[in-house]
Amino acid sequence: MSGARNRFPSLPSELGEPMSRRADELYQIEDAVVDGSGIIECSVLPLRDVVLYPNMVTPLFVSQETTLQAVETAARAGLTMIAITQLDPEAETPGPGDFYTVGTEVAVGRLMHIPDGSTSVLTQGRRRIQILGLIPEREGWRARGKPVDESAERGKETTALMRAVRTLFEKCVQLNRSLPEEAYVYAVNIEEPGWLADLVASALSLSVAERQDILETFDPIMRLQRISVMLGRELDVLELEDHIHSQVQSEVDRSQREMYLREQMKAIQTELGEADAWAQELNELRERVGHLALPEEVEVRALKEISRLGQMPPLSPEVSILRTYLDWLLELPWSEATVDNLDVRNAALVLERDHFGLKDAKDRILEYIAVRSLAVEKQRQPILCFVGAPGTGKTSIGRSIAEALGRKFLRLSLGGIRDEAEIRGHRRTYIGALPGRILQAMRRAASVNPLFMLDEIDKLGHDFRGDPSSALLEVLDPEQNHAFSDHYLELPYDLSRVMFITTANSLANIPSALLDRLEVIEFPGYIEEEKLVIARKYLVPRQAEQNGMGGSEPILSDRAVRSIIREYTWEAGVRNLEREIGKVLRKLARRKAEGKRVPKHISSAGLARLLGPPEIMAPTLEKEDQVGMAVGLAWTENGGEGMAVEVVLVNGKGSMQVTGQVGEVMQESAQAALSYIKSRSKELGVGREMFEKTDIHVHIPEGAIPKDGPSAGITLATALASALTKRAVRHDVGMSGEITLRGKVLPIGGMREKVLAAYRLKLRTVVLPEKNRKDLVDIPAKARQALDIRFVVHMDDVLRLALQPAAAVTVRRVRPAAKPKTSRSRSRARA
Repeated sequence: MSGARNRFPSLPSELGEPMSRRADELYQIEDAVVDGSGIIECSVLPLRDVVLYPNMVTPLFVSQETTLQAVETAARAGLTMIAITQLDPEAETPGPGDFYTVGTEVAVGRLMHIPDGSTSVLTQGRRRIQILGLIPEREGWRARGKPVDESAERGKETTALMRAVRTLFEKCVQLNRSLPEEAYVYAVNIEEPGWLADLVASALSLSVAERQDILETFDPIMRLQRISVMLGRELDVLELEDHIHSQVQSEVDRSQREMYLREQMKAIQTELGEADAWAQELNELRERVGHLALPEEVEVRALKEISRLGQMPPLSPEVSILRTYLDWLLELPWSEATVDNLDVRNAALVLERDHFGLKDAKDRILEYIAVRSLAVEKQRQPILCFVGAPGTGKTSIGRSIAEALGRKFLRLSLGGIRDEAEIRGHRRTYIGALPGRILQAMRRAASVNPLFMLDEIDKLGHDFRGDPSSALLEVLDPEQNHAFSDHYLELPYDLSRVMFITTANSLANIPSALLDRLEVIEFPGYIEEEKLVIARKYLVPRQAEQNGMGGSEPILSDRAVRSIIREYTWEAGVRNLEREIGKVLRKLARRKAEGKRVPKHISSAGLARLLGPPEIMAPTLEKEDQVGMAVGLAWTENGGEGMAVEVVLVNGKGSMQVTGQVGEVMQESAQAALSYIKSRSKELGVGREMFEKTDIHVHIPEGAIPKDGPSAGITLATALASALTKRAVRHDVGMSGEITLRGKVLPIGGMREKVLAAYRLKLRTVVLPEKNRKDLVDIPAKARQALDIRFVVHMDDVLRLALQPAAAVTVRRVRPAAKPKTSRSRSRARA
């Protein structure tokens, strides 16, 4: 079988001397003789993936034995053959239907055996042949065909078309590096339009189907027109290729030029005794690694990354990513530490200087310092959690602890963080990846043992991006944080020497697994006397200095400060108190700047001119004993509050409703209280028919504030018993406790805040569960002295203390307490 040797016509001048002699032999072979019907008959030369055109000299490879014998026979006899292209180039034994219907009569020369074992034959196209039929013979096929007449008239249009084709072909030869310039010279010397079309078709990169289509186009003018279209298409492709090649070559030339210039720079720097800037930077990185006391694993990783960096081109995008990673690796503190100040007396002085009260937190820190001074290497760092209302000094005492210990202070606010990557960092596969905020803070500290405050840990969020609280489990676990894993660093980092302190307003939102790792220290709200001391000692001097009144600050009398506490703030902490004091001093600073007289002494009477009318009216309770109304004590985030419970009986069918935006737990407490009263109806002197014909309405005022919790049980039971027995409740008694169906009083939480609320409301007696007696130590001495605190174990004891005797009942119209204008926080009250 034959195959194409090249796609453009081979000229005698370029065939070489031996090949030229073979070409001369071809021209001596005569065309096949046409019979009386104008038909010739010749042996078939099957072609694969190639089409031969008339007048073209083309070398072919012959591989199939039968075809080789046919070629040898024709060459010896000086006969021509008909070259026909196969429809399927893969067919080894093609049949009559496997050939195109138009071929080319070719003259074949002598065979030439090539050293690689193949055989070539030089062919010259003579005429187009319309195939009429194929006849099998021993050496393949014999074809009968009719030569095609290609004569055409030469007019102006033909001449113009030939010139246009030559022009396009010239451009193609210039752009196509695989076409020799002799091909265009040959085309210029051709005068026949059909021959010119065949020459251009043989030179272009066309498919077999397109080549055969040109062969089967018998009209020379139409053939030339098709070639013109194909040349235009080929020229567009070649121009685009040339443009792309020019761009690529330009970029390659620029890169080679830069490389050449860099090599020259290196040579010049070497002659001058100067090092390459890139190599110098790599050497500096290696020196830094050598000077730092890095752990072995970190040092190995750093040197490996520096080696990778040295193998990259300086302008590679990967360089900046790798360099950033190395900067983080080398700038993190791995062994640098500050020396702890273990002087217990000095620490106590610092803590007392900056904060008033907070005995539990101060004692815990002093205990840590004392133990640390005795067993430096054996004690673990504490993981503390300060819990309390806003403004009670949780965050500020962290700074004082860091100062007392001589450590660096770091603070990270966790409020609103929802992405785990904020804690653990992003993997380096992401563009712009960075370590988590834990390691970012450690880098700023430049010390392995700072005091790290994680603020607002109860306000962590979680969503589809992960759960940050779960990532904190490793950070805050002494068993794990010695090998903290950050996604960006991909190396264990030791956090075991860091002293972590977390803050929260409530423990309810902290996951139990995380809470189990924390040592909880509660920050209770301040009573009025404590706020007075804090204002006099800390707040007034600080605000005076910040507002330009330092050294000549006016004196705020104790009555004035008490008025601010009672009438302008309502909080457990002192944040709003400091804000109001600052407001007073700013107004005085303005008077001073305007040249007006500034009073040296501010009394409570002068506050209204500076702060306006009171914003908060202290809640007032009934001044007389009332039937169906009892005073409960509740806990809120701002401290304790008094909570009135009202009960009204109306004719009905024995139902009970509870209003005042109460939760499910409090509603269940009301049901339990009513069941207890029903079970004691005989002892209380309440007839059974009253429960069947009376509807009970329980209301807890200030319905805009959500209320919930079980500790209002004894208050609800007392109010119900009072309404059903018509015995008045003592107006100066406050109470809190959970009730069971059998009347037992169970312990409650938030006792300190609730007792302080009773003290602030000027109640006389507070009724609490017996099991809360142990919490009495947390109550300030002044409150204990001013209140008659009674501990009870059963509801009967509560009724004896709270209800007036039956003989002392005087029915009065209930006068509701004045509604205060309040700006207190609408936080959920827990009874």
